[in-house]
Amino acid sequence: MPLHDPASQRLRRIGIAWICLTTLMFAVLDSSAKWLVQVFPVWQVVWMRFLVHTVLTAAVFAPRIGHQLYRVKHPRLQLLRGSMLAVMTALNFFALQYLQLAETGAIQFSVPILIALISVWWLGEQQSVSRWVAIAVGFVGVLVIIRPGSHGFHPAIFLSLLNAIIYAVFNMITRRVGADDHPAATQWISALVPTVVLTPFALWHWQTPHDIWSWVFILSAGITGGLGHFASAMAHRYASAAVLGPFLYQQIIYMTFFGWLMFDQIPDLMVVTGALLVVASGLYLLRQEFRSTTA
Repeated sequence: MPLHDPASQRLRRIGIAWICLTTLMFAVLDSSAKWLVQVFPVWQVVWMRFLVHTVLTAAVFAPRIGHQLYRVKHPRLQLLRGSMLAVMTALNFFALQYLQLAETGAIQFSVPILIALISVWWLGEQQSVSRWVAIAVGFVGVLVIIRPGSHGFHPAIFLSLLNAIIYAVFNMITRRVGADDHPAATQWISALVPTVVLTPFALWHWQTPHDIWSWVFILSAGITGGLGHFASAMAHRYASAAVLGPFLYQQIIYMTFFGWLMFDQIPDLMVVTGALLVVASGLYLLRQEFRSTTA
């Protein structure tokens, strides 16, 4: 379909609307999780987040799509994806105990840079000189955020960095299964696997929530996590990653806002500078991808 065809433009706008919802949902998820990990053990928070996600997805989609909810063409990849999501979420929630929302969000935006590197190593794709420069600028931005050896450095930043590396591979697997499996099935399995795997850890560290705010944030984490992943899957059905990519970066605005509103945290100059470098690098890589896709 031609790039400027009205039908094509309409589909891209729908995809962009879904991805904008995705960024808001993930920002609320991380904000809810940061509040919860200050009160409850991290393993319990991760488990509760996925339990709500699993139950909600089954309740909404099982009556509509029936057996399609668990019949998938890539069961091994789906299990691997679910296991990776459990690890990523745990890493992110552990990091949120010590870091600002804006810091973890900025590190997360290094994913396009990591995907470009993985594509060279894993898929043998060739990168132009300009792309290598963009990758280098992005990693300078990451180093500015991490600031090894400075007073602002916290080792938890490496948890966010490892989370971003796994997420880059996770995205590539998602594209593979998303081409054949129903989006709801992908979301349900990706929540069910962590729920089952993490049950012993959650029960071992269990602390019963007693106040209303704890339950509000537990439900918020589960609902926004599930809706965020579903919205992301829907977005990629209507538009390419190159079209959607630039709109993902609005999440840093939400993360900064919620960090200020809920935790009275404002990112310092180093975090802002590093984030700008990472975002600029990612946007350039996405722009180049869009050009190659259009060509």
